[in-house]
Amino acid sequence: MKITVLDGYTLNPGDLSWDELNKLGVCTIYDRTSQEEVIERSWEAEIILTNKTVITAEHLKSLPDLKYIGVLATGYNVVDMSAAKEGNIIVTNIPAYSTPSVGQMVFAHILNICQQVQHYTEEVRNDRWTKSPDFSFTDTPLIELLGKKIGLIGLGQTGFNTARIALGFGMKVWAHTSKSRLQLPPEIKKMEIEQIFRECDVVSMHCPLTEKTSGMVNSELLSSMKPTAILINTSRGGLIDEQALADALNNQIIYAAGVDVLSTEPPQADNPLLTARNCYITPHIAWATLAARQRLMSIMNENIKAYLSGKPINVMN
Repeated sequence: MKITVLDGYTLNPGDLSWDELNKLGVCTIYDRTSQEEVIERSWEAEIILTNKTVITAEHLKSLPDLKYIGVLATGYNVVDMSAAKEGNIIVTNIPAYSTPSVGQMVFAHILNICQQVQHYTEEVRNDRWTKSPDFSFTDTPLIELLGKKIGLIGLGQTGFNTARIALGFGMKVWAHTSKSRLQLPPEIKKMEIEQIFRECDVVSMHCPLTEKTSGMVNSELLSSMKPTAILINTSRGGLIDEQALADALNNQIIYAAGVDVLSTEPPQADNPLLTARNCYITPHIAWATLAARQRLMSIMNENIKAYLSGKPINVMN
């Protein structure tokens, strides 16, 4: 059986092993694959694995031997799901592998904004402290999280994990969620999205990108936030109207934003967030800790084993 990995580099840049996968079939692993190369590289493969390489209906119609697509991520929007279903092709994803790491990144951004560790480290290296007339110096707001309200837009596994971390800092946790109030622990308050944006000190995005949620964080919601508020997005870049967020930051409508995702990745050079005031951007790395990638690869192998046994798991279609 032939297995093709279309874009294995981000999952495994060299610090993990493909040995378990190689035991399951004849494997060909590519670091990256362009759209024009998908058919040629996947020819005669029964299984293809992809992270961000898009699999279109045209690709699927041209690959008669294909029976299984393993998406090496939680989101599966890179596959034309209707065409896969029509072709009786199983599509699986990797659920919950990065939950602890993403929650950690949420608070890496929050703490960076609140404490400005990088800024002060650079100032000390530039001899500002050695030349200070006082034992200490500050030139940015330093923000304590105790008692602050954090609003979570979405309360799946990552949202819940982020809530637990927030509670550990003594924050008050509000959530916009489809879950009923009876399903929530007493320390998490269910709120409407408008109230969260209006009253919370920090708003963190944890919902999927759909037609309904695309661009949901718009100028209207942003203009309702406190001027001291912080927006965090480690979910999907398309949830936010990026020009509206840049305008809100540059006009001091809100204080700061920390984002790990953008609407186009890698971003266009003219993306307004790249130069926006108090906008802190990391290059979609919340998922990429060694531990998370080890879990991803382990679940990937288990998904394929389950498919080969005739009892597929984590099936999306």
